[in-house]
Amino acid sequence: MTENEASAAVTDIVARYSSRLFYYIRNRVESREDAEDILQEVFYQLSRSLGDGGEIARISSWLYRVARNSILNLWRKKGEFAADGLPGGIDALSEMLFSDSDTEKDYLRKLVWQELEYALAELPMEQSDVFCMTVFEGVPVKVIAENLGIPVATVLSRKHYAVKHLRIRLRGLYDDLMTQ
Repeated sequence: MTENEASAAVTDIVARYSSRLFYYIRNRVESREDAEDILQEVFYQLSRSLGDGGEIARISSWLYRVARNSILNLWRKKGEFAADGLPGGIDALSEMLFSDSDTEKDYLRKLVWQELEYALAELPMEQSDVFCMTVFEGVPVKVIAENLGIPVATVLSRKHYAVKHLRIRLRGLYDDLMTQ
């Protein structure tokens, strides 16, 4: 991509995504100025990536991922995480997702649930349904198998593939949340 083509592409992307991306960022940071700074950073990174001859296959996903990471970096920089931070381990993540409300945890909880919903939506319906029934609703595997008229092994297989996909898909977010 030539410099002129990259510049035209960035201009087009900024025009198409600017307001939606700003709204996304603004709902996750305290001040308008912080949201504007993050939006500017996202588009700066975009222009650098495209200007260096790089290609971005899924521009929308890329923009929102960069915005999310920039928001997390802002929170870390401003020291808005609790003094004890977010210690590693799944227990800390579970505690954050299901604990009482506070502003910091509310933002992170919303972010994790949103990413989980996106990841579940990527799965075949059969896998997503089995995962949700077993994990969120606590329905025993045997009951699911009976209700669906399929072998228990098939239910377990569907859950296995769902868990495998979610681990891969959510690994980056988990790493971002568990490190400071």
